[in-house]
Amino acid sequence: MNGISGILSLLGFGFLVANTRLAIQYLQYRKRVRGGALLTWPGPKPPYYLMALGIGIVMGLLVMVNIYYRRPVFGEMMMFIYYAYLFPLSRRIKRGFYRDGIWADTVFMPYSQIGGVSWREGKDSVTLVIVSRLRSLARRLSVPGDKYGAARRLLRDKIGEHEISFFDTLDLGGHDERTGI
Repeated sequence: MNGISGILSLLGFGFLVANTRLAIQYLQYRKRVRGGALLTWPGPKPPYYLMALGIGIVMGLLVMVNIYYRRPVFGEMMMFIYYAYLFPLSRRIKRGFYRDGIWADTVFMPYSQIGGVSWREGKDSVTLVIVSRLRSLARRLSVPGDKYGAARRLLRDKIGEHEISFFDTLDLGGHDERTGI
């Protein structure tokens, strides 16, 4: 039984990190971002969403049983908080364009940190790929079809107002091959 308790505690610390991250994102959304909504929509329902809620219910029952038998509950409690509370709460964050940046599918990115954008048009969906100028990573924003035109116009306006700048993203040096210098 001691090995299982150790594994559950280790999992608990991993879920503590995930819980902290989700709680910070939600608080950031509530306090700073939500009031500046320009064009938003609900995020897509994650795959296996109902299964995640089921895991939350099972974890809640397991926590109650372990409290009754006076067993440690840290790992199970962290998983319960994640699946039953924070994961569904994070779905309330509306994706899209805000006054200060873009809330992608997983995280908020201020306009000043965007170093590149690209549209990917699939058969059934449209995705805006947002490239960070600070780190070499890209974020995705799934755009509903009825919001696609407005999203393109809003993005074009933000680029035109220089809130999104690409000038210092690519360092091509001072050499221009066309001049032969």
